[in-house]
Amino acid sequence: MPVAFVNEMFVLIRDGIEFEINNIHGANGGTVKAKGRVFLSNVRIVLVADKPTQIFTAFDMPLLYVHDEKFHQPVFHCNNISGCVEPVLPYDQNRAMYPSHSFKILFKHGGCGTFVPLFFNLIKLVRQYNQQFDSGNATHVDPLRAAHTPVDEMMNCAYVDPSDPTKIYLQQPASEAHPRNTYHS
Repeated sequence: MPVAFVNEMFVLIRDGIEFEINNIHGANGGTVKAKGRVFLSNVRIVLVADKPTQIFTAFDMPLLYVHDEKFHQPVFHCNNISGCVEPVLPYDQNRAMYPSHSFKILFKHGGCGTFVPLFFNLIKLVRQYNQQFDSGNATHVDPLRAAHTPVDEMMNCAYVDPSDPTKIYLQQPASEAHPRNTYHS
């Protein structure tokens, strides 16, 4: 279970997914492919490998930094979501020095009718909320700004697909750790 940020609400967990992420330093060819689970919150998507390695355990994708996301329903392959995410950098780092990561989340074990609508609605809400505060000339956006996105109304809508193994959190999971309030230590 990922350690939550202050005001972060976990929306769902989905087991039995496969994912690919590129531009991972130290990975063979720069790409990580793993089986695992995905956590979706009002702040981020967390991809967690079932079999962690020295190079890769989990990958955080702040919702405010995700772009070009698409849902694919290929005829001869499994449903998947792809997109890009910008890396989270300290304020003093030059963004041009760090490439974005492309990602793909593959639903190899059945339905995605619960995950997909919640994912796209959450991205939409986070962007709408962020636009209220966007000054237009900000060079750095705090990824935790999304924690204040009002997701309660969205969570009251039921997206239930009996073939989809996604688990929706009706109550926040208990955590032993103290909430974090920054992406950087």
